[in-house]
Amino acid sequence: MLRASDPLMTDPVGWAWHVWDHPPRAVVRPRRRRRIALWTCSLGAGLGALALFAGFLIFVGALARHERAPSDRADGIVALTGGAQRIGDAIDLLAGGYGRRLLITGVNERTSRDEIARLNPTQRALIACCVDLDYRARNTIGNAIETRRWMRAHRFSTVAVVTSNYHMPRTLIELDHALQDSDRVLPHPVVTEAFDADRWWHDPPAARLLASEYMKFLVSWVRTRFEADPERSRAAILIGRGKPVKMVAEPLMMRGVD
Repeated sequence: MLRASDPLMTDPVGWAWHVWDHPPRAVVRPRRRRRIALWTCSLGAGLGALALFAGFLIFVGALARHERAPSDRADGIVALTGGAQRIGDAIDLLAGGYGRRLLITGVNERTSRDEIARLNPTQRALIACCVDLDYRARNTIGNAIETRRWMRAHRFSTVAVVTSNYHMPRTLIELDHALQDSDRVLPHPVVTEAFDADRWWHDPPAARLLASEYMKFLVSWVRTRFEADPERSRAAILIGRGKPVKMVAEPLMMRGVD
């Protein structure tokens, strides 16, 4: 770039062209705006990630560390399949008089009442008289729908819910949304020795499970803010484990009540 000191640019009478090293202000401003926008986006992303991680820590910190019996008795008990000890704990609550009937929701179609009785041989009579099996629910949203149907069929107003401690927050959101009254639900979180919520950072599988459950919890919280009824929610159909399913719970008329 030529400067005033260059002999080719100097006039004999002392007059010279001046070629500036810096670009004009009109060029500088767009570049500065882009830098500011990039910095703002980076700051926003960083703050968002920090808030997300802080929420995750709060989520993990709020999980139950010890099992305890429900604070009160309920009309019915609901156990969600999918985790160790859930059904056994629910049957123990039923035997202890914490509910009049038990619904096991989301049961695999190959699992029969006899199979459950074989795994709990001391409670065969109780299982035969007072346990209902739900094969319709496909995920947690379906579990909540089936719980509502079951409670209405038996005219129950309160229910004790049994599921894993890491799954309980999302379950309560779905039940609160389906029943429209969180005071009707008494949580009984199941805590297993194989899952230690206090040492999740030392256990990659546990960390992945908690991270996945936390994200599902956030999605459920947002979804339930905008929909009126889970049975009429199209978004709910695509939410859950595994591949997308055609429904979260089969329509009631397709199969008789168990």
